[in-house]
This record gives sequence, C-alpha cells and structure tokens, in this order.
Amino acid sequence: MINPKRIISFGSGKNVRGPVCYWMSRDQRMDDNWALLYAQEQAKKRETALVVLFCMVPDFLGATRRQYGFMLKGLQELEARLREKQIGFEVRCGSLPAKEVCAFVNAHRVSLLVTDFDPLRIKRQWKRRVIESGVVPVHEVDAHNIVPCRKASDKKEFAAYTIRPKINRRLEEFLEDFPAVKKHPFPWSRKPRNVDWEQVAGTITVDESVGEVDSFMPGENHAAKALKNFVERRLSRFRAQRNDPNAGAVSDLSPYLHFGQLSAQRAALTISAAKVGEDAKQAFLEELIVRRELSDNFCFYEEAYDSVQAFPEWAAKTLHAHAADRREYVYTREQFAQARTHDELWNAAQRQMLRTGKMHGYMRMYWAKKILEWTRSPQEALRIGVYLNDKYELDGRDPNGYTGLAWSIGGVHDRAWGERSIFGKVRYMSLRGCRSKFNVDAYIRSYSE
Repeated sequence: MINPKRIISFGSGKNVRGPVCYWMSRDQRMDDNWALLYAQEQAKKRETALVVLFCMVPDFLGATRRQYGFMLKGLQELEARLREKQIGFEVRCGSLPAKEVCAFVNAHRVSLLVTDFDPLRIKRQWKRRVIESGVVPVHEVDAHNIVPCRKASDKKEFAAYTIRPKINRRLEEFLEDFPAVKKHPFPWSRKPRNVDWEQVAGTITVDESVGEVDSFMPGENHAAKALKNFVERRLSRFRAQRNDPNAGAVSDLSPYLHFGQLSAQRAALTISAAKVGEDAKQAFLEELIVRRELSDNFCFYEEAYDSVQAFPEWAAKTLHAHAADRREYVYTREQFAQARTHDELWNAAQRQMLRTGKMHGYMRMYWAKKILEWTRSPQEALRIGVYLNDKYELDGRDPNGYTGLAWSIGGVHDRAWGERSIFGKVRYMSLRGCRSKFNVDAYIRSYSE
C-alpha cells in the first residue's frame, strides 16, 4: 500500500465506473513511481483498466528542440514499457492541457484521475482548472520528493539549515524501497495502436536553433546506467572534487531527475547502499535530498519564485541601495547568449551549456553572479539568467534552476556578506576565487571558442 501521506485528494467529481487515469507530467517513468503505483492500486480495487495520459504542450516556458527532443525520446521508451504491463499510454496535444484532460476524462468515463506533484505556477494552474471543472475526483501523489513537499514543511523555509531537521526527522518514514509495477489484469483496450510520435513532434512550435545534444542519452534505461556509473566511478570523489569542473566528479543526473526519468528516491537508496565512505555519501545526499527539496519548498510557497519579489528583504534593500553603482561592463542578452564577454571563464561556462546542455554546478553560480555584475539591474539580471538557463539547459524550467538563480542574484537561502559595489551584501564570487579552487585555464581550454 502506498503511504497515504503522499496523497492529497481534490474534489469529488462524477460517480462513474471506468478506467483510472494517471495524468503524468513531472515524473516520466514507469519504475519507482509512487503516482503510477497508486494509480494501479486504485485501478485494481475498481477492477478496471489503467491508462497513463501525457499532455504535450506545443510551447512550454521557453523550452527548445533540445529539451523537447530529450523528453520525446524518453516518452517513446516509456510507452513501450507500459504496454508490456497492459497499461495504456495516450498523448494529447494542445496549448490548454486542462481542456485536453477534461475531454479525455469525459470521452473514456474515467473514474479517478491521479496526477503527480509539481510546485511550478503553470502546472498548478492546469491542475486547478481540472479540479474546478468537477468532472472527476483528482488525487495528487508526490512522486518527486522523498519527503513529500507538503509534509516536509507547511511554509517557505528560510534556508537549508531550517528545513534539514524537518526532512531528516521524516526520512525513515518515507525513504522506503519501491514495489514493482505488475502486469495490469484489466488491459486498456480502447485504443491499442501506438502513439504516432512523428505527428506529436510535428505539433511542437519551438525554437529550432537550439539543437539536441548527445551528451546525455534520454530514457529510464540510460538514467539507471548513469546512476550506476556515478556510484561506481565518481561517488567516492564527489565530496572532495565536486567544485572542480575539471575533475569529472559530479553525478550528471540532473537531466534525468528533471524529466522524472530517474527517481530521486531510487538514487538515494542506491547511494545509501554504496560501498564508499560515509562522508562521500552524506555529501551527495545533502544535495540530492535537502537542497533539492528546499528548491521545491521555495517554488511551492513563493508564488513569485522567478521574480525579484522573492528576494529576502535584506537583499532587496541592499541591491536597491547599489542600483546606481557604476558597472565596468554591461552586456546585452544576445552578447551573453553568444558568450561574448571580456571574461573567458564566464564564456567557457556559457559554451559548456551551449554545447552539452548542462553547466557544472559551481560554474553556474559564478555564471549567474557575473550576470548580476554586468547588467543594469537585478531585475534584468534575473530575466536574462532565467532566459538562458531555460533555453539551453536540459534541466531548465526546474525549481532547482529558479532557486539557484534566486540564491546567486538575490540572496535567497543565504545570509548577508560584506558590502561591496553592485552586489551590496549579496555574496560575491570572483575569478581570483575560482583560481584558488581549480585550474581555470584548463577549464577554459576545454570549452574554447
């Protein structure tokens, strides 16, 4: 039985006898998925079919062909895996997902709609419209966080140190292994033909100038291999070398976690069982669990998570006090995008993102802080940071990205530091500081023009 504390019910809906539908959005996988497991549990109780519905929006928050291509390939693999379990998989395309969901529910007399948790505004708006339509009972399952976001805290947390004890107190309750998805005894037979993926891809109207990358291979199978590779080859070095972009010690799991092709809970269970030093394991679990779930907390409880309105009062005040400070360099969004600044380290970080779809985590902090230093206002810096991150990063449009930019530019989850020009009391990062941590010249050579 799925832990009921992961589940929240919305509305009563119509009382009909029909299939259970899992409206999948954030957690695009079959294995290790509490929402799918719960949907199957409910379908078996009702002795009815189970179908997974995915709504393909033609243009989503600045995503490009790079992100859509990665997602589509993962979904094709998912469709085949679900059909082996006699679970239906349907795709509906349209700019109004709530309308598509309601139409599907009515057409197939769905008795229960299960969906996964997402803290982003737009996803919550879609869900709210379905709930308010009253066409079907809606059960939301947090399949993305180990400790469900609503259970970890009932308010916006100040920093990692305030949410850490709350999460740690409940880890034993929620950090459990997953049962396997079983072959469903009541097959979905309404529409047995496969999804026309070429037709689905044709509905997407996005920026085609940002092409797909081969740095990361999409889908659950590749996600599992990436986790195994990290544990066996790099986890032991993670704590000591994670801030060195030349060391190759980071996990490179964020694209799989973002698209839900890998469960963070599976990663945590695997890391916990790894035969490496406890310090190495704890260093990674801090990022995977505490920092990652802090980002969900921030976006869930802060409506303006991608705006300067979300900055803490001390940071907003100090940035305003230094708004008129002279900037030695000021660049346009296009100059940033093309890696045309005077700073070759910054340019190298931007090129890494352009070429691979992912920037090293330490460099992403430096990258964002320099955007603040080289633009006319924090508002402009945040807009440019969000634009570039969501356009080029495979893991863009994610709570981690929005929270990371808010930390770098607006002091969210941080404290006041020594006052200086432009930054005020917001933490500063410098080229000199980077040189003290890693071989800057080697990194620049890796991503030279």
